[in-house]
Amino acid sequence: MKHKFKEGFYWGTAISALQTEGTHSDDGKADSTFDVWFKDEPERFFGGEGNGIAVDFYHMYKDDIKLMKELNHNSFRFSIAWSRLIPNGDGVLNEKAVEFYNGVIDELLANGIEPFICLFHFDMPWIMQEKGGWESLEVVNYFAEYAGIAFKLFGDRVKKWFTHNEPIVPIEGCYLYGFHYPKINDFRRGIKATYYTILSNAKAVKKFRELRERGVLSKDSTIGAILSMSPVYPRDENDVEDVKAAKICELFFTNSFLDPMVKGAFNKELLKLLKTHNLLLDFYTEEELTIIKENTIDFLGFNYYFPRRVKSKDIRSEGEVNNPEYFFDHYELPERLFNKDRGWEIYPKGVYDLLMLLKDEYSNIPVYISENGIGRHNGDQEDTDENGYINDDARIEFVKGHLNWLWEAQESGSNICGYHMWSLMDNWSMSNAFKNKYGFLYVDRENGLKRSIKKSGHWIAKVSENNGF
Repeated sequence: MKHKFKEGFYWGTAISALQTEGTHSDDGKADSTFDVWFKDEPERFFGGEGNGIAVDFYHMYKDDIKLMKELNHNSFRFSIAWSRLIPNGDGVLNEKAVEFYNGVIDELLANGIEPFICLFHFDMPWIMQEKGGWESLEVVNYFAEYAGIAFKLFGDRVKKWFTHNEPIVPIEGCYLYGFHYPKINDFRRGIKATYYTILSNAKAVKKFRELRERGVLSKDSTIGAILSMSPVYPRDENDVEDVKAAKICELFFTNSFLDPMVKGAFNKELLKLLKTHNLLLDFYTEEELTIIKENTIDFLGFNYYFPRRVKSKDIRSEGEVNNPEYFFDHYELPERLFNKDRGWEIYPKGVYDLLMLLKDEYSNIPVYISENGIGRHNGDQEDTDENGYINDDARIEFVKGHLNWLWEAQESGSNICGYHMWSLMDNWSMSNAFKNKYGFLYVDRENGLKRSIKKSGHWIAKVSENNGF
């Protein structure tokens, strides 16, 4: 075995409530921002398809867990829908939701699969968005209350928790680039929402530690957050302006969440840059900064799909700063390997560079790859044989390439603890709906959502069984 991973390494996949459960509002779920968006603008979603059914993990989870067992999962990451568990935001539980999540947890454990639970994966309850969403301190406090309820309900069995999945994405989507509802498009408000999202993480961690100290949670329970991370590379490492542009890009897209969540303090260079451009408004308190400082995460999940490559601005920016690209331009490597269906560059070494960054600059915090995957639109169709079997060798090569660099990082001293592929199954995606297929399992939407294992699924089952390849 050339690439052997350390004992206890976590193998599995990840899903989200928003993308897999289906809404099933007759069982008490309230609307999230995406539910309202689809009602308002169904044309913004590929094929005009919403997530009313999604892949119906809500009803099919027992069969899906059997398939996880076939894939030799020893762990599985999923999210709780805040709008399902506490529909009115008033602390009153939806008992059908409690029953559902208890069922998922118990079924996973019965099959020897450890549950990793994420509290927030993009699906802001609409009732909370109407209160201001992540711009509202009231919503921050409601989130901490929701977190505490979830810990008490499920923490007797669940030991691995995440507060947020990719918290920068709602900031980008709502406040910078308009690809998430309600498309606010205001950089200053986005900075405020970033701050309050980070505060919500700290308050949830504080609640978690209080409950753990009281014995409500087991002593070996841990809590983290999942960040979207991409290594940032300058076009020319010998060009001072390109290097400066790459550093600024990294400040916005890496340091913004990573530093306060892991180190307990905001990056000083980023703060200086924001102050220089009159973007840092006085909405925070010293008490809140202390909460952030004292409640850093135990471990980190990060999602890696592609690198960022940037260069200095071709045309100097003037006027007001309305997004990070005021400071840099994106650069496309001419000889890059890329996913023709998605357009994203494929650069497996990026995962190694990120893990070395965490090792060297963030105290080698325990880390999991929480998502990594390749979305294929035509590719999976073209790889389907006459028997309907998907010979997705391209996905196998993608995963193998990243696992190779994951192993290299492990050998170089990284505290890497696991790998969760996105995703267990082809599922619904924000705006792309069912266009891009990411799963180890194919979902036949013309045949009762029947699942079948792709070639990549059989391959990863052997990797997990052997703890290496």
